[in-house]
Amino acid sequence: MNPSTAVARAIVAELVRRGVRHAVLAPGSRSAPLSHALADAASRGELRLHVRIDERVAAFTAIGLARVAGPVPVVTTSGTATANLHPAVLEAAHAGVPLVLLTADRPHEMRGTGANQTTDQVRLFGAAVRFFADVPAPSGRPGEDADLRNLLSRALAAADGVRSGAPGPVHLNLAFREPLVPDDDGAAPVPADTTGSVRVAVVDEVAPVPLDDRPRTVVVAGDRAGAAARELAEAAGLPLLAEPSSGARSGDHAVGPYRLLLERPELGGRIERAVVYGHPTLSRQVTGLLERSGVEVVVVAGRAPEWPDAGRRAARVVSAVRAGGLSRHTDWLAAWQQAGKAAQQAVDDVLATGPLSGPAVAAAVWSARQPGEYVVAGSSNPIRDLDLAGAPSPTAPSDDGAVLANRGLAGIDGTLSTATGVALAAGRPARALVGDLTFLHDAGGLLIGPLEEAPDLQVVVVNDGGGGIFALLEHGEPAHASRFERVFGTPHGADLGALCAGYGVMHRLVTEPSDLRTVLASPVSGRGVIEVPIERASLRDLHARLRAAVAAALG
Repeated sequence: MNPSTAVARAIVAELVRRGVRHAVLAPGSRSAPLSHALADAASRGELRLHVRIDERVAAFTAIGLARVAGPVPVVTTSGTATANLHPAVLEAAHAGVPLVLLTADRPHEMRGTGANQTTDQVRLFGAAVRFFADVPAPSGRPGEDADLRNLLSRALAAADGVRSGAPGPVHLNLAFREPLVPDDDGAAPVPADTTGSVRVAVVDEVAPVPLDDRPRTVVVAGDRAGAAARELAEAAGLPLLAEPSSGARSGDHAVGPYRLLLERPELGGRIERAVVYGHPTLSRQVTGLLERSGVEVVVVAGRAPEWPDAGRRAARVVSAVRAGGLSRHTDWLAAWQQAGKAAQQAVDDVLATGPLSGPAVAAAVWSARQPGEYVVAGSSNPIRDLDLAGAPSPTAPSDDGAVLANRGLAGIDGTLSTATGVALAAGRPARALVGDLTFLHDAGGLLIGPLEEAPDLQVVVVNDGGGGIFALLEHGEPAHASRFERVFGTPHGADLGALCAGYGVMHRLVTEPSDLRTVLASPVSGRGVIEVPIERASLRDLHARLRAAVAAALG
């Protein structure tokens, strides 16, 4: 089956599976894959197809249908055909009607070339739609149809206002390449998903949703998860895998170097369900867990209209959950707690016996935190080093102090300025833990005019002379050594002390662990930069030793 036909049939199959019973079609050539798929579905009695010559008429017909029957797709070809939907889109936006716009488009290589019926259809309807996606032309790769079904599920949830409470139009701009006609008789519907991918099943519950009993469940707490993640873990007797900026990395259910435990078959390999709070972004091990076949993923997203599901495997998306129905599986929890303590001790021992390193500096900053103190962690290695080396706090952090990080897009932009804003708003001393590239990227954040209020902010810079995180990824493997240093390591040779002097900011170079502990134990007053030089070349070896130490500790 050609890719255009396969994806079009998958889209129609998902519409039917989601309860759509009406579709409106304005005929055209580029939209032919959808036309054939809709006609086949109509002939099987799966939905009722309404054909209209004029796209404006088609769209308003779909509005009428949707007012009674729920979300209704309207299908057009490319060019002015798509533009003719706009009046109905505006009506649907203001009236809250779940209109689903499926507009066919030329593939990317034809855009901007003067190709017939080709214009810029990306975000053509602007802010009038509740959801938009520009979908590339299908290529026939494995799992492609499942990805489109997942995307359509999100679009339908937005159209219905399932999570936002604001129904309205949504727009999927679908590129298709020739051939645009089926290469079979189309008699059989698209089979149920054959890739193992689990499509999103949105559950809109105002009251907390009870989870059925399943012994091997973990709670994953990503950025800004909040106390609810810890509360569920403790109420249900579950291991808590919490990132430093989750606001939940505390208590005896929180497991320290959990990402190393996720690699172990007797722990991570036995997980049956993950309940996800917040926005988890830090480790490939967590990403792998949430993508794994056989693991039920339940996303707790409050009332947000969107939800995190990068693995596209969420089985349920809920506003809240409660422990009702879950028994306390003490053996499962105890196994994680014991392994977590052993792994934490192994990590601590390795870091205590070697020279200063990123994880060692992160552990020192983590331990030096004072009640109510904010720590702003830079993206790249610093936040991951905190995640690896920061032992969970025995008690919940103060409501007016926490680890914060710009994890919305996880860039290194503006971290010093963010930390400055945090310290000024808190009205008390704060710290920032950043890498050298993050520091240099926002060096202008050190500039505060003499008439402006200056915060009490201590910036700890782990300076490995370049992009240390790349040394831990595939790019840092020996096979790529010939080009690594220039295009990934990116050494800069900047004198951070001289830079700080130019901005009138105190600078101190620290090379010994004992000196670092002393500096961190001193009260933070005014603005200062603590520079800790480390060896980037030894990073891969350090992480290998940490893994080996944890493996030995766990037998």
